[in-house]
Amino acid sequence: MRLTEQDHAKVTAAVTAAELRTAGEIVTVVARRSDKYNDVAAHAGVLAMLLMLAALSVWPGIAERLHALFYDPWSDAPHDGTLFGIALILSALAFLIGRYALASLPLRIALTPGATKARRVRARALDLFRTSAEKRTAGATGVLIYLSLDEHRAELIADAAIHSKVTPETWGAAMAALIVAVKDDRPGDGLADAVAQVGVVLAEHFPRAGDDRNELPDRLIEL
Repeated sequence: MRLTEQDHAKVTAAVTAAELRTAGEIVTVVARRSDKYNDVAAHAGVLAMLLMLAALSVWPGIAERLHALFYDPWSDAPHDGTLFGIALILSALAFLIGRYALASLPLRIALTPGATKARRVRARALDLFRTSAEKRTAGATGVLIYLSLDEHRAELIADAAIHSKVTPETWGAAMAALIVAVKDDRPGDGLADAVAQVGVVLAEHFPRAGDDRNELPDRLIEL
């Protein structure tokens, strides 16, 4: 999934049109993903290692059979140190297999719990809001619409003046419409629709004044 030049133009035009009726400033940001989820692969490796240790505790004969492959079982009876060494090697191999089984980023994302992805997307959106919109307008009326494509998740974060008057639930319909469009491989349409709906809400609470000026860029920012 990717955004075309037409998508960029459509979203930019939607922001410009929405801001004609409101003092609010809308910033749109799209990222391919919000995290690489490398910790998910590490967790898989740890889980594989623990499962190996559990298997060795239930079937200790595994280590003894491996010992017999390299030593004469009649003259070299395995002792605890050797068996622990075999367990250590098997656990390390299990960790590496589990870790590199999730070398593929799409697989890591697919196996990451939804709650974890939601937290990562939210954290990334907050970071971007602080650098792109927060307290960058005279009336503290900046809004960030953030879309993370690979996670199929979006966040809306509003500046202090807007947050004090508009509850987060108010943005639910706009965000839901955006996600539906993304899943249908229409991110540009979804962002434009979300911007239009957000603009209606902002115009109701923060109508455009005669001396209003454009304080934040209208263009879609793609990371």
